[in-house]
Amino acid sequence: MSVPCEVAVKCVLPVVRAMLAQELMAKYRLKQTQVAEMLRVSQPAVSLYCRKIRGRAIDLENDEAIGNLVHNFARALAENNLSRRDFIPKYCEICRTIRAKGLLCELHRAFDPTINIEACELCYTNGSLSCM
Repeated sequence: MSVPCEVAVKCVLPVVRAMLAQELMAKYRLKQTQVAEMLRVSQPAVSLYCRKIRGRAIDLENDEAIGNLVHNFARALAENNLSRRDFIPKYCEICRTIRAKGLLCELHRAFDPTINIEACELCYTNGSLSCM
């Protein structure tokens, strides 16, 4: 049995990193090496995100709430206004929002076909999204 966080790490985190990388490079004119350092990943990983080879498991581009969270995260990174302590909670905030919107459910079922996503409601219940 897989838990939502496992699915998020495998599928959602790369998508969010890809969105961050694209925004940091396009809007803030940063190089792949700079973006890699900010995201704490390798430069080749950033290259794969930019070429849309990695980070394609779920389409979050058209979700306004997720887009705003990514935009704010990218701005904080680019302006160097993000402490090491605040880095992880930014990712978790985006993940909690994705889960609360039900955007992770189909991916979760792909990893664990025994889950009845129509009856699950794990990610929607009050207090279940307080992982951080």
